[in-house]
Amino acid sequence: MGQTTSVSGPERSRAVGPCPAGAAPGTLDQVKQVDSQHAGRPHLDGAVVLEPWFHRRPVLTSAVATALYAGVLGLKWLISGPEPILLLFCFPIALVAIAFGLRGGLLAGVGGIALTAIATAVDGFEPSFWGWVARVTPMLLLGGLLGHAADQLRRSEAERSRLMTVAQRHRDAVDLNDRIVQELAAAKWALEGGNSERGLDILGHTLDAAQHMVSQMLRDADAESGDAARRSGSLR
Repeated sequence: MGQTTSVSGPERSRAVGPCPAGAAPGTLDQVKQVDSQHAGRPHLDGAVVLEPWFHRRPVLTSAVATALYAGVLGLKWLISGPEPILLLFCFPIALVAIAFGLRGGLLAGVGGIALTAIATAVDGFEPSFWGWVARVTPMLLLGGLLGHAADQLRRSEAERSRLMTVAQRHRDAVDLNDRIVQELAAAKWALEGGNSERGLDILGHTLDAAQHMVSQMLRDADAESGDAARRSGSLR
C-alpha cells in the first residue's frame, strides 16, 4: 500500500521535471535531491554559473588594467612620431568598465585622460582645443557607456536568477506538499488496516524529510539574501 501511494502521477512529474539518478520517483528523497541540485546560483539547466575572471578577481583585474596603462605609456615613449598610440588606453578603460561598472569606467576614463596629459606634456606637444576634445571624449564615452551597459547586464542577470529561484521554490513547495499528503494518506491507510508499526514508520520518515526540506529552504533563502545584498552593494 505504501509503495502505491509513493508513485506520483504524470501531472506532477511534468511539473517537477525528470527524476534525479538514484532517487525513486514519487518519494521525498526525490524532492531532497531536486532541492540540492538547485543550491547556489541557478541556471536554466540547474548548473552553477561561473562568472568571468574579471568579476571574480577584482584585484587581478586592477593589476591587469594598470599593466595595460603602463604598457601604452611605454609604447608612446618608445615609438616617436605622430602615431596615435595613446588611443590604446581604450583597452584598460574597457576592461575596468566591464568589471566595475559605470563608476569604474568613468574613473578609468579620467585616468586615461590624466595619463594622456602627462604624455603630451613630456613630449612638449600642446594640442588645440579640438585636439583635446578628440582625445578626451572617446575615453569618457567608452568608460561611461560600457560601464552603464555592464551594470544593466548585471542587474538583469540578478533579476533573472531571482525569478528562476522563486519559480524553483514554488515547484519544490508544491511537490513537497503533494509528497507529504501522499505519505500521510499511506500512513492513515496502514493504521486503519491494523499495521500500526508500518504507519508510524511512514509518519516518522515523512516528518524527518519535511523538516530537512524546510531547513534547507531556509538556509538557501538566507544565503541568497546575503548574495543579493553583496551584489546590490557592488552596483552602488
